[in-house]
Amino acid sequence: MQRWTSILLGAVLTAAFIGPGTVTTAAAAGAGYGLALLWALTFSTLACWTLQEAAARLAICSGRPLAEALRDQFDGWKGVAVRLLALGAIVLGNAAFEVGNVLGAMAGLELVFDAPRRLLVLGVGVASGALLWFGTLRMLPRVLGAFVAFMGLAFLITALQVHPPDAALLRHLVWPVMPEGTGLLVVGLIGTTVVPYNLFLGSGLARGEPLDATRFGLAVAIVGGGLISMAVLVVGTAVHGAFTYAALADTLGRVLGTWARALFALGLFAAGFTSALTAPIAAAITARGLLSAPNASEHDRTYRLTWLVVWGSGVLLSLLDLRPIPAIITAQALNGVLLPIVAVFLWIATNDPRLMGRDGLTSPGLNVLAGLSVGIAVLLGLRNLLAALQAAGVGPVLSESLLLKLAGGITFFLLLLLGRYLYRLRRLAP
Repeated sequence: MQRWTSILLGAVLTAAFIGPGTVTTAAAAGAGYGLALLWALTFSTLACWTLQEAAARLAICSGRPLAEALRDQFDGWKGVAVRLLALGAIVLGNAAFEVGNVLGAMAGLELVFDAPRRLLVLGVGVASGALLWFGTLRMLPRVLGAFVAFMGLAFLITALQVHPPDAALLRHLVWPVMPEGTGLLVVGLIGTTVVPYNLFLGSGLARGEPLDATRFGLAVAIVGGGLISMAVLVVGTAVHGAFTYAALADTLGRVLGTWARALFALGLFAAGFTSALTAPIAAAITARGLLSAPNASEHDRTYRLTWLVVWGSGVLLSLLDLRPIPAIITAQALNGVLLPIVAVFLWIATNDPRLMGRDGLTSPGLNVLAGLSVGIAVLLGLRNLLAALQAAGVGPVLSESLLLKLAGGITFFLLLLLGRYLYRLRRLAP
């Protein structure tokens, strides 16, 4: 029973990272480069599980979820800066991304139903708002779990028809290949899976849960989410030329039949609708952990006000058919700063015997995976931050290749320093 509950809680994370952005990026990768970039999703799925496991273990072993641990770790001006950064990145970012979630769910419905766009947006908004208002953190995982299962079946069944498993598919799952000009897509595929707000969300949901069952639930849910993302990429290989939702749906309908078009449409709706629920919840859990008293409930004023702002912004801007590009660029820059900070903090905290106790410390094997995952997070964060600064006209204009090389060099140097620090820190264990 505990394992089943943990799988449902893990399904919330699957719902959170498989949204319209993931569908767009993965399908575009398939449309442009076939199966060549499948390995990036294998890599990002492993990194996602490693960081989510660390965030959950921190909450279970120390009794403090990630947001509370960050709040308690820093005081004075550092504490204020960390809180403002985390709140800005998560709340502003999720409010901006909520527009894409709502419009993505609407796009899925639009492929099936001939109805005015604003009516479809209103329907998505009312349904998601009602679930957020009347639901609880114990009930919502069941709703999200059902949607995730449906979404997974829709994409997996379609993918198996587009490209049945063979030796080429298995090779691309594990063999890194980067065709010319794919650097940005690889970063995008990893970035849609390893996102900071999921770490706050998962850690907040894990407090009070048994560690072994939580690890099992995370493994099932995140591996399942990775498979869904891979299925979307495989489905995208059916498109030749410019990628759009309509082009992919039309191609599937022409090649496989109308059932495939309908399955893709409903899968896209499920991806958008579930993310439209999890984005406000993640922002609310983060704000509650940073600002409210420990153990505050989901009826806490900070919690409810935060999700209302995120959800309301997304629905309103979607109704007005506005895409908040400046807000999204700002959110990407803030998340670019926050992701490496949170990943590094998690790595240090879960190796600190004063916080985790001897039994809760990260094992040597997990530390290797954590080092790789933190490296990915730092590389991704630096690349996104540099790109956002360029978009804002700050600093010299660098090519994508040079951006990645610069971020990679800084990342390697930081990992060396962190490894030495962690070696000394673990020696404090009795």
